Amino acid sequence: MGFDKAGFEVVWTNELNPVFADMYSYGMTLWRKSLNHNAETKTISELRSIEQIFAPEIIRSAFPNGRPGFFGIIGGPPCSDFSPGGKNHGAKGANGQLSGIYINRICKILPAFFVFENVPGLYRTKIHRDFLSKFEEKLERCNYCLDLKILNALEFGVPQNRERLFMIGIQRKYANQILGRKIKHDERGWFPWPTNKKYVNAKTRFSWPGIVEDGEKPSMPEDIPLELTVYKVLSTGKHSPINLKNGKDVFKPYSSKFKTVREGYTKRKSFKRLHRYRFSPTACYGHNEVHLHPWKKRRLSVREAMRIQGIPDSFALPAKAFLTDKFLIVSNGVPVPLAYEVAASLRRFLKLERIYTKRNKA
Repeated sequence: MGFDKAGFEVVWTNELNPVFADMYSYGMTLWRKSLNHNAETKTISELRSIEQIFAPEIIRSAFPNGRPGFFGIIGGPPCSDFSPGGKNHGAKGANGQLSGIYINRICKILPAFFVFENVPGLYRTKIHRDFLSKFEEKLERCNYCLDLKILNALEFGVPQNRERLFMIGIQRKYANQILGRKIKHDERGWFPWPTNKKYVNAKTRFSWPGIVEDGEKPSMPEDIPLELTVYKVLSTGKHSPINLKNGKDVFKPYSSKFKTVREGYTKRKSFKRLHRYRFSPTACYGHNEVHLHPWKKRRLSVREAMRIQGIPDSFALPAKAFLTDKFLIVSNGVPVPLAYEVAASLRRFLKLERIYTKRNKA
């Protein structure tokens, strides 16, 4: 969605889980038709595992009229094997191996550019960093100039502390041409990563409120941008999420903890209650574990979770889908405003409108 909003045309997609594929088709079609009622239905191009789909077949499927001169690949291979909160199996894990396959497909297809997204643990944890370094070496041998950056969605106006690692690769001939110089073999820091001065260092720059005492109602601090708080996305009135699709999709509150956990208490693995005037911790939902609403005795709804991820209200998920699957697909995504900023920076850097072709593709 972020790349779509930035003007890229997505022509081929891959998703193994048919339930997720159906939800993608339903939601993306709704969103696109809200912008253009004549928009075509969006579907996943290929439902087989990427392990079974090799480069020639991908090229034929994506470009039935012939391979274009300039196109890219974007993707976020499953990250749980590199996350301290996940399995942390690294390169040996089933999901970790998929990152290697993603890199292999890039080296075989050789797009003009690519984007690789994953969790910060792939860069910050030494054993995983060694694995990532091997990716970098392989991609550089395939004549890609690389740059890496950990970006936090909070610093782009999203009310969530969510860091993600991005690696951008551009074929050396294009990168050198754009910069007007030769980029060194292992040079980093040459790509103009996006920033938003209004939210730089937002996590430490503002005086965020602490845990609310029982019976108290917190007041809004004056120096904090309201859009960085969950209060903005959980608002009441005509813009209340409860009045929208997926607004009533919520797990029934059975545990007594829904009544006892204080607002703003998030220093625990489960039953984290959000503070209305703070940002949300990373939305990582699974096994019915969803953050608690700040002032209501329940977990967040699917619509509320989507708002915390920066997903437009015009996007929705089918009513028939299981709640667990809905929360999984929402929390697995990159926040849309962050994805858009990365895509827009890449588009500006490549100067697609002026240099190459109007038929830019991702």
